[in-house]
Amino acid sequence: MLEIVKAGGWLMVPILLCSVIAVAIVLERLWALRRSRVVPRGLLLTVWDQARGADSGGGEIQLQRLRARSPLGQVLAAGLAAQDRSREVMKETIEETGRRVAHELERFLNTLGTIAMITPLLGLLGTVVGMIEVFTVITEIGVGSPRDLAGGISQALVTTAAGIGVAIPTLIFHRYFRGRVDELVLEMEMEAVKLVEVIHGERSASGVTA
Repeated sequence: MLEIVKAGGWLMVPILLCSVIAVAIVLERLWALRRSRVVPRGLLLTVWDQARGADSGGGEIQLQRLRARSPLGQVLAAGLAAQDRSREVMKETIEETGRRVAHELERFLNTLGTIAMITPLLGLLGTVVGMIEVFTVITEIGVGSPRDLAGGISQALVTTAAGIGVAIPTLIFHRYFRGRVDELVLEMEMEAVKLVEVIHGERSASGVTA
């Protein structure tokens, strides 16, 4: 393996660095975007109980605990804090918090997408550099010795393969995480709408599902 990396030349360094960063981001996002962490089951029922008991001194401590539990908790806590305001103000507060939470869920995805785009280009650059070396050797000593040409050809092939090998799984995970975030944001929006409707009397408490 080390010999293959050496054969790829100095351009293997940024390609390998991109692969390490991509793996770290994928593992972090797989952990951070778990459904149980982002949209915990039964959280809306807990929030509804807090909303009914708000007059008895639910207080800021409960809201802080709710915000700390999950991204959905942050959205619902924003609605709970504005429950005494009008429906429009409550919705605007939830939407503002929801945009911030969605941005946090998308953290590192732009970096992942950038890696998926630049690694094939780095591989292509390695191909160009390798072919330049091949033609330089041909110019100097001709084509009589394949061994003299092998270094440039090897660099061209190895860097191209490495760049594409990093880009393909990175792009797959980037697409997957984008869809995952959209799905989770939609679920949070649905839960937030239920909270607004219940607090403003448009739906009975029995309509709040776990």
